[in-house]
Amino acid sequence: MHPNYTSKFPELAFYGLPGHTRTPRDILNQAKDAEALGIGGIMISERADYKEIAAVCGAVAAVTDSIFISTSGTNLNTRHPVITASMGSTLSSLSQGRFSLGLAKGVKLRWQAMNVDFPTYAREEAFIKLLRQLWRGETVMNHDSELGQYHALQLAHYVDEDIPVLYVGFGPKSLENAGRIYDGAHLHTFMSDQALSNAVASFRAGEAQAHKSGGKLWSVFATACDISDAHYLKLIVARLATYLQIKGYGELLVGVNDWDTEILRKFREAPVVAGMKGAIDSVATLSELESIEKLIPESWRPAAVGNAKTCAQRWVDQFTAGADGIIIHASTPEEFAPVLAEYEAIRPSHLFEGRTNRPG
Repeated sequence: MHPNYTSKFPELAFYGLPGHTRTPRDILNQAKDAEALGIGGIMISERADYKEIAAVCGAVAAVTDSIFISTSGTNLNTRHPVITASMGSTLSSLSQGRFSLGLAKGVKLRWQAMNVDFPTYAREEAFIKLLRQLWRGETVMNHDSELGQYHALQLAHYVDEDIPVLYVGFGPKSLENAGRIYDGAHLHTFMSDQALSNAVASFRAGEAQAHKSGGKLWSVFATACDISDAHYLKLIVARLATYLQIKGYGELLVGVNDWDTEILRKFREAPVVAGMKGAIDSVATLSELESIEKLIPESWRPAAVGNAKTCAQRWVDQFTAGADGIIIHASTPEEFAPVLAEYEAIRPSHLFEGRTNRPG
């Protein structure tokens, strides 16, 4: 059995290497800085350039002692189930029980381009059930589901890992399904407080259907404290613009927030966006971001922006809207440290009594 871990702020996590990076080694100091501040978790997303998720999670485990390390997320359809299960058991053991697996569906068009099956709800449920069996050291014989047919699947009989599995996404139907089969969920950046409350309700409805409760819902909340206009464009505008840029993905974000689809259409058809050769947050110049900002209404940018006290209050607003935890996005620990000092003064501590860093 692994020990329990409790930091000063178990309800707070942050995104390591937020957005695009070409220097993944930066996450080592980010993780150590966050742990020193008392942050309970680090969430790590993946990109097929310099953010291979197992490698990055392993590096973080090696330089930290108490912070919980989560994928946020990886995809259940890009690896053989035994490989994903082995990744989870290895990272859990390596970190002494500080690993959780966050799974995302991603965008259907991407999987079609890669000739990979899109994960249906049935495939998702079968995958998670199988992972939990393998992590208990079971041998699974003659498996037959939407995942495929497998004669024999096993890690080893001595494997015994209790790894939280969290859904990474924000569609209402997907969240309801997630409430049935996952231990919690990471939501999405740039969701309004109302969209956050709706998402929590969808997940809880799924839990009720499965006669269970207690999954943790994490608000992913962009934070930009006392920054320059240029840095705001990079942290907030470029990140949101990249989401809106992706067909299917942008529509879903617009839908859950009840935004105007006509604005999304005009955004994508604008020459500065239509002519972009890559993800906006990876390749756009400052001048291009200035033009892109004019295409996105300010009301489409729910985030913690301003001085430290203003940002801290916006963090608390997330708990009022129903979140169990906050994943601080866009800023590094060094950048959000002033907000943490103000947050401590207004922190709703009664909500977190007896809580550990376990995110699910």
